Amino acid sequence: MDTKQIFKNVRQIEIRTKGLVNQLFSGEYHSVFKGRGMEFSEVREYQYGDDVRTIDWNVSARFNRPFVKVFEEERELTVMLLVDMSGSQDFGTTSRRKREIAAELSAVLAFSAIRNNDKVGMTIFTDRIESFVPPKKGRSHILRIIRDILAYNPAGTGTDISAGLEYFNSVTKKRSIAFLVSDFIDDGYQKAMKIAARKHDLIAIQLIDPRERQLPDVGLVKLRDAETGVDRWVDTSSRAVRDGYVLRWEKRNKELQRQFLVSNVDSIVIDVRGGYVQPLVEFFRMRERRYR
Repeated sequence: MDTKQIFKNVRQIEIRTKGLVNQLFSGEYHSVFKGRGMEFSEVREYQYGDDVRTIDWNVSARFNRPFVKVFEEERELTVMLLVDMSGSQDFGTTSRRKREIAAELSAVLAFSAIRNNDKVGMTIFTDRIESFVPPKKGRSHILRIIRDILAYNPAGTGTDISAGLEYFNSVTKKRSIAFLVSDFIDDGYQKAMKIAARKHDLIAIQLIDPRERQLPDVGLVKLRDAETGVDRWVDTSSRAVRDGYVLRWEKRNKELQRQFLVSNVDSIVIDVRGGYVQPLVEFFRMRERRYR
C-alpha cells in the first residue's frame, strides 16, 4: 500500500472501531479490567464496623479519637499490544488478511483504553523484536499504532513468541493488561507465557483463517510456507490428505488451548471469516461474570 492508501485505511478503521467502542465496549472495559491495586485517598473518623486494621494511629493520637485510612482502586492502567507480524499474518483467503484483522482488534482495544484514560503501548515481533512503541495516551498515538500494524515492513518472517513475551517482561515493570495477538504457529513459548501471566493480566487472541484448519478439494496444488519460504506439493483431491490435515490442526489447537489453561491465560479465538465483534463481546461478558 502507498502512503495515501495507508492513511485512508487507518481512517476507516478509526471510524468503524470507535463506533463499536461507544456502542459495545465502553462500560464493559472498565468493569472487567482492574487497577494495579489500592492507593491511599484520605482519612476519616472511625465508624462502627470499620476494619480496625485501617486505623491511622498517628492521626488518631493527634486528635484523641480514632481515624481510619480510606483507600481507592488505582484505576489508571497500562495496556500493551503484543502483535505477531510474522509471514503467516499476511495470509488471507477471505476479504482481509490476518494482519488487517489484528489492526482492527488493536484499534478497538486501544480506543477502549484511552476512553478510560489508560495508556497504550505496543511491541511488534516476528522471530525477533521488530518495534517497540512506549505506552502513551491520545488519539494520534492510537492512530500511529494502527498505521504501524498495517504498514510495518518486518525484517523477519518467522515467529518467536518467547522473544516477544520475554522482551515485554523486561521492559514492562508494573502490572499491565497485555493482549498477545498471534496465530500461535510456534512452539516452545510456554515457559515465557507462564512467567508473563504471573506478572501481568495476559490475554491471548488467536487469529485463524478457515483454510488453516481445512483444505478445499482443488486437486494438486503447490503450497508455500509464508515463514520459511518452503514449497510443497499437496494432493487436496485425496480425502485421506484432507482428513489428516484437519486432524493435525485439531490436535495442535487442542494442545494450544490446554497451554492457555495451565498458564492461567484467558484466550479469544477470532475466525477472520466470522469477524471479531462477537468473540470480544463474549470475552467481556465472561470477565464480567467472573468479577461479580
